[in-house]
Amino acid sequence: MGDRGKRKVRSDKKRDVKPVIPVHLKKNIYRLSDICDLPVKDIAVILCAEGIQSKEVMGLLKPNFRRGVRLGNTIYFGSLDNPSLQRKKDKSFLERITVKFTTDDFENIGLLAFALDVTPSRAVAILLSASIRDPDFIHTLMREHSKRKRLTEEHQNELKKVMKYINSNNPYKSIIAWTDMLMYVGDFVVNGWRKV
Repeated sequence: MGDRGKRKVRSDKKRDVKPVIPVHLKKNIYRLSDICDLPVKDIAVILCAEGIQSKEVMGLLKPNFRRGVRLGNTIYFGSLDNPSLQRKKDKSFLERITVKFTTDDFENIGLLAFALDVTPSRAVAILLSASIRDPDFIHTLMREHSKRKRLTEEHQNELKKVMKYINSNNPYKSIIAWTDMLMYVGDFVVNGWRKV
């Protein structure tokens, strides 16, 4: 009669990860979602994918690598003497967010979790927090992923709140200024760049 109990698995099946993150981080991910007119899950995936490829983000995280790992074309060395990030140090209120990764992205998350010696869920939370504060990420997000042609006054105010969040206690050497963002506020697009 056949195998009734076995179901086929989709080749492009996505894996759910549900990290617990601070509320202020979740609010800013939702703000970016509204500004770019993209679903929250897509913003979180873009944050993680760009973060794993970013030398700045990995440079920030590598002092906490407890195991050696190869991410992309770079080999990172770890040490068991490095502090563990498994325990949550942030004392603010926490909430859960759902992120769906493709198989390839989930493998990269697994490698990062292995290097940090944390669960994949915790690795995503750490990566989201580190990636959103990278000023270069906002430029990449607005330039390559945003679906909006023009930002309304309300969206400009939300973008200013996100920029304030990025610049406060920023671990990277650069900050983001409103003058850097003016190119994304214009009425039309020229060669992929918005112009005022």
